[in-house]
Amino acid sequence: MKELKHLNKYFLKYKWRLILGFLITIVARIFALYPVQFIGDATDLISDYVNNEINSAETLREELFYLILLIIGANLVAAFLTFLMRQTFIVVSRHMEFDLKNEVYEQYQRLSLNFYKQNRTGDLMNRISEDVSKVRMYLGPAIMYSVTTLTLFVVVIWYMVNTAPMLTLYTLAPLPILSFAIYKLSVAIHKRSTVVQQYLSKLNTFTQESFSGISVIKSYGLEPMTNRNFEELSNGSKQKNLSLVKVQAFFFPLMVLLIGVSNTLVIYIGGRQVISGEIENIGVIVEFLLYVNMLTWPVATVGWVTSIIQQAEASQARINEFLKQKPQIHNLQPARTPVKGDITFDDVHFTYEDTNITALKGVSFRVNPGETLAIIGKTGSGKSTILELIGRLYDVQKGEIQIDGTNIKELNLNDLRNSVGYVPQDAFLFSDSIRNNIRFGKTDATDEEVIEAAKNASVHKNIKGFSKGYDTVLGERGITLSGGQKQRVSIARAIIHDPQILLFDDSLSAVDTETEEEILNNLFRISKNKTTIIVSHRISSAKNADKIIILEDGQIVQKGSHNELIQQTGYYKELYAKQLSEKEM
Repeated sequence: MKELKHLNKYFLKYKWRLILGFLITIVARIFALYPVQFIGDATDLISDYVNNEINSAETLREELFYLILLIIGANLVAAFLTFLMRQTFIVVSRHMEFDLKNEVYEQYQRLSLNFYKQNRTGDLMNRISEDVSKVRMYLGPAIMYSVTTLTLFVVVIWYMVNTAPMLTLYTLAPLPILSFAIYKLSVAIHKRSTVVQQYLSKLNTFTQESFSGISVIKSYGLEPMTNRNFEELSNGSKQKNLSLVKVQAFFFPLMVLLIGVSNTLVIYIGGRQVISGEIENIGVIVEFLLYVNMLTWPVATVGWVTSIIQQAEASQARINEFLKQKPQIHNLQPARTPVKGDITFDDVHFTYEDTNITALKGVSFRVNPGETLAIIGKTGSGKSTILELIGRLYDVQKGEIQIDGTNIKELNLNDLRNSVGYVPQDAFLFSDSIRNNIRFGKTDATDEEVIEAAKNASVHKNIKGFSKGYDTVLGERGITLSGGQKQRVSIARAIIHDPQILLFDDSLSAVDTETEEEILNNLFRISKNKTTIIVSHRISSAKNADKIIILEDGQIVQKGSHNELIQQTGYYKELYAKQLSEKEM
């Protein structure tokens, strides 16, 4: 139960509702006893009539009719209170489920990029859906039935002891055996539940990746192999679930057996006590039989509840594993810090923890507010890393990054990121309309602002060509659009955000040179008073920048303006000559 302690704060939050549910449960169980007592009284009446202690059949009918009315009334009250009890506990469990899912999601939002590199999407989804659902069963049904069982046991056993102490002792004798069996089975269920959830995560991850990469699977004709892999995972998951179900299957037969033993003892021992005169009324035997059967379902739920708790603990342990992780990027400055766009890298070194690849080695440069910097270099030279460090998606291990003369770690993180418009190399679009994808950069943007941003990104004409225009709903990750269209919608999203710092990570690689020229002219016009950094493999994207740096193996090997660099022997001049000759061909 150690892992489930994390949920105590939710019990405190909804304590008054839970207390109300507990009180309703007690009253409902008390009313559930009255019909049993009335049935016992009716049995005694019939017995008295048979033994000629009641001479009038009319009197018997009147008494029985009165008892029947009482039985119906007590059952109606108990049923209504049971309805209220379920409404209280189940509704509270849904509130707790809502809170827990929000807590997990907010934690996902706080965690750094390294976390997402080390964990798969399917596993993340499984913990916030399947695992939280298992925990909800503990928060609602398990607690409700536990309270019901406990209350019923206390009330029923108290009445049984007061009525016939010795008969009660024999009747309840099988229960310690039941408790021991439940304990042993619970241990086995806990182990198997953990394995089942782990396999479910693997299955979710595999299917999520398969659906996301379906075009690649079809292109390479990998459907048979993918089906085989899925079948292997499914069979593994099935076997683990069967292993769990086989253990759980012991519960109900065990309950039936022990309840049957109790019924037999009631009839045998009670019958002997009636014959010997220790029990005066035969109605007591009937009452005890009904009490034992009343306890049948609660006793049966003990096993079920135990199974739920074990599964919930296994799931909560997986949830806690993520909730206990600390974000690597901390917002150390709560005060507002407006950003102007003066960016300085001072001997910056950076190594990715997950791959141990050193991406930057002593990089130093400065971009003044309103200037444009172009970064050019081969694949893997560290270009994208610079942009990620400016957005503080990672922290440097050595050296310092300053924004407006202040160490980037000392800036308010939210203000910093709100001041940055980032267009990644792999343009990511949501499964929503084009209009809302552009508005993602500014949620309250008007339609006119959306259209203006699209025009500046040279994608307006393409959008108008779609049958639904800006209301066209994109497929997953924007699969409806071409690569160039996705990049331009992503650029429009950054433009409409109107940030002080614009970062473009090779975001024009999928557009033709004519469109690229149009977009660049618009960008240079828009970003006159903004700090802009353009990562590119094309000289055409860099030539108009105020400053250009050339990266190679994480180090700056050249820097200067376009005119200065084409006069120097090196990578820039070679790339310029190569791309110029390709353009002339």
